[in-house]
Amino acid sequence: MIQDFLNSHNLNLLQLLIVAVGYLMPIPLGFLAVSLWHHYRQERFIMGIKWVLLEIQVPRDVIKSPAAMELFFSNALYHQSFKGFWEQYVIGAPWMWFSLEIVSIDGRVHFYIRTPTRIRNLVETQIYAQYPQSKVVEVDDYVWNVQQYKKNGDWNVWGCEFNKLKEDFLPFKTYKGFGDDMKTGIKEEFKIDPITPMVEFLGSIPRGQQVWIQIVVRQSIKKYHNHHTGKHMDFTEAASSYLDTILADYTKFNESGNPGGPAIAKQTFLPEHLKPVVTAITENMAKIHFDCGIRLIALAEKKYHTEDQFNNLRRDVRLLFRQYAQPSINELWRINATQFDAPWSDPTGLALTKIKKRMLDFYRMRTFFHPPLQYNMEYPKVFSLFFPSNKPKPFVISNEELATLFHFPGMVSETPSFKRIESKIAKPPSDLPI
Repeated sequence: MIQDFLNSHNLNLLQLLIVAVGYLMPIPLGFLAVSLWHHYRQERFIMGIKWVLLEIQVPRDVIKSPAAMELFFSNALYHQSFKGFWEQYVIGAPWMWFSLEIVSIDGRVHFYIRTPTRIRNLVETQIYAQYPQSKVVEVDDYVWNVQQYKKNGDWNVWGCEFNKLKEDFLPFKTYKGFGDDMKTGIKEEFKIDPITPMVEFLGSIPRGQQVWIQIVVRQSIKKYHNHHTGKHMDFTEAASSYLDTILADYTKFNESGNPGGPAIAKQTFLPEHLKPVVTAITENMAKIHFDCGIRLIALAEKKYHTEDQFNNLRRDVRLLFRQYAQPSINELWRINATQFDAPWSDPTGLALTKIKKRMLDFYRMRTFFHPPLQYNMEYPKVFSLFFPSNKPKPFVISNEELATLFHFPGMVSETPSFKRIESKIAKPPSDLPI
């Protein structure tokens, strides 16, 4: 039949390819049109969201472990929901996200939470539920106090993002990995709080320097590709598949010999070096998970600091997450840094200037899950050598890992520049006369 068609129409191979492309072109164009429409509707929806920045002023006598923060994240920030075609593609409603921020401005350390205004009451009440003596106040956004980066401007800027070095299913070292020291009830002087080194460093930077740390989270909707079935999996299914992969060489299948049982019995011989990995994955699967992105920016005002002093600052801030490393399991790794490894990669300095501007803009807008369309793709390797796209790369984190990264240090931290509330704040009696 095909040969008769070719003979009757007298088409050569090139003409046949042109005809085939013409007939098939509507398919990719249709996918492209839906994708662009989805991005447009989502951008319109995001532009209408109103945000508020809340500062949490921590009381002096914090004696709770980071487990209290785990409960806060589960109750206030984990908004599990399903979005159908109409809500997702026609209305353009995204899954709501939040920004947890630890900031040092001239050595003064602050804890912030940026949330949509419609969820503000929930966030505040859950903070007070876990930390009744704290104080939550609305503040102006500090990010606009620094002007946009210019090559010959008043500020030096360096930034990067962090990702897990290995698979999402492998957790980095959490506060529980430091033993029983972080349990509530242990005397403060005996506690080893993993966030203390970060707070101490942030409280030591001099006037004219700033360090911004941003942790953007939402409920986990990330999907993983199954190479065997070609389908997509959620976090739990992907973790189980990863376990089967690493245990395949240590698993044996035998005939059970039990008439009432299965025909094949599965037996796994777990080697000692894999026991910590399997235990970590198994325990991690039972927790609540968030999609997460971590961004860090270091700034120094030129009138107060030399280029060498700024370089010392950026070298130091790269190590602020080293205490969470478990080299045999997982750790946080620096990516998308605003620098080039070789001088010939950016001889004019224009690309580096644009990358630093983009890093600062992404931080200001708390952009991680919905970057602008031109940055929501990976450029070809030829172009990325000179102008990397620096596409944000979210990863999955459990509420235990998140509470390790963002919680209020107890009295074990005596950083003088860390603002605390001197006296407890209590609600007035309900029977006071009006």
